[in-house]
Amino acid sequence: MKHQRISRLAYGAAAILAISVVSFFAGKQQSIVTRALAQENSTLSALDYQEITQLINRYAYGIDTCAMNGYEYANVFTENGRFIDNNSDAGFAAGGRVLAEGRAALAELVGGGSRGCETKLVWTDWSHLMLNHEITPTPSGASGRVYLMQVGMNGPGSIERHGGYEDRYVRTAEGWRIESRMHVRNKAWHAPALQTPDLH
Repeated sequence: MKHQRISRLAYGAAAILAISVVSFFAGKQQSIVTRALAQENSTLSALDYQEITQLINRYAYGIDTCAMNGYEYANVFTENGRFIDNNSDAGFAAGGRVLAEGRAALAELVGGGSRGCETKLVWTDWSHLMLNHEITPTPSGASGRVYLMQVGMNGPGSIERHGGYEDRYVRTAEGWRIESRMHVRNKAWHAPALQTPDLH
């Protein structure tokens, strides 16, 4: 009788051990599959990088020219895309303020839409140049950052750094579009020890 009890206990322990081992490896396999799927969903192709880069080029032409009554600029954004100012004094003090949301508002931001491209804006005679564009895959699409250089900001022929842009990109039925773009100050990406309180 005692021998039978010991046998039953040993069998039960072995069964629990077997279930634990199976559960461990099943969980580990599921974790590996989950990580692999996340990595696959966060991978960009060479074409993706090229299309996102073209968005940035089109953005520069759009803001400088007010072409298509401002919609050459607005159409590089998603339908509810946003432009956020964290560079001007007011924008920086607010921790970032939305200047435009949606394509109609974005077109007006650059002088188009109901404004008809008839108003001379502060940057009308400038040329926007974006350099050192970094694109990083994310589960929802991609993020990016890029230096902003302005030609003519301080007079004809001048070239000045004017902060940079922090972007979120998403793939839509129209192709890649900017979901949000934030204009930041020159030292926004510096190491903390190198930053100044105003990030200039």
